Amino acid sequence: MPQLKVHVVASPKEAVYEPGTMEVLDMGLYRREEIPFGQVNAKAGNAAFQYVSKVIELAKHDEVGATVTNALNKESMNLAGHHFAGHTEIYAHFTNTKKYTMMLAHDGLRVVHVSTHVSLREACDRVKKDRVLEVIRIADQACKAMGIAQPRVGVAGLNPHCGEDGLFGREEIEEIEPAVRQAKQEGINALGPIPPDTIFSKARGGWYDIVVAMYHDQGHIPLKLVGFVFDQDTQKWRTVSGVNITLGLPIIRTSVDHGTAFDQAGLGTATEDSLVNAIDYAVRFARAK
Repeated sequence: MPQLKVHVVASPKEAVYEPGTMEVLDMGLYRREEIPFGQVNAKAGNAAFQYVSKVIELAKHDEVGATVTNALNKESMNLAGHHFAGHTEIYAHFTNTKKYTMMLAHDGLRVVHVSTHVSLREACDRVKKDRVLEVIRIADQACKAMGIAQPRVGVAGLNPHCGEDGLFGREEIEEIEPAVRQAKQEGINALGPIPPDTIFSKARGGWYDIVVAMYHDQGHIPLKLVGFVFDQDTQKWRTVSGVNITLGLPIIRTSVDHGTAFDQAGLGTATEDSLVNAIDYAVRFARAK
């Protein structure tokens, strides 16, 4: 296998973009020995934040066609004084985007979220008609941007059995169903609300092109169940795949669908599958754009 070359540049214009060469924009923030592997560290958090901010700036000025982010340790970033819940919120802040959502994708399974990085108690309070409708619209637009001409948008319920006609909660009746009805009136093929314990199996079976989940773990758990495969015999991850995409931004942002894995830092044992997935999706969106 040919040796990978690292080409350090000060701007994307200096890059050669040749196979086997990794272009690295070095902002010169810290020396390598200042940042330890696999530890929460304010300098590492600051460096990560500064590089993310820089790539957003480059994309806003059309110096790059798309952006791909790797895992970010939120504790390190906040220790450095950058108080954001994650990448999504950083992108929204620096692009002045108010209406956005996270999409997770693995093969043909795609999920967008009404809420993400908030407590479960607050997530329930955020299930409101306007926000659900907003996410349905974004989901429909995202599928069309990927070349799906007539997307089928499955909308999950919030409560067990979709509330069982109000016995287990009224969010479906008062917030989700009205959002689905209005989406249909706008010409969107929205279906639901559908019980959350069956909607993802149906989506994997081809019933829907994308699923609107009501909160973070409702959407993340099924995606990671199919994308993260641990081999019990070898005691190693066979694959950690899937991609996280921020929809609604004026620039393209895709990301890995996993955390920082500090326990594997510097060992050369981590899988690159999710990062490759993220790069592939970034290219797909950039070509379509």
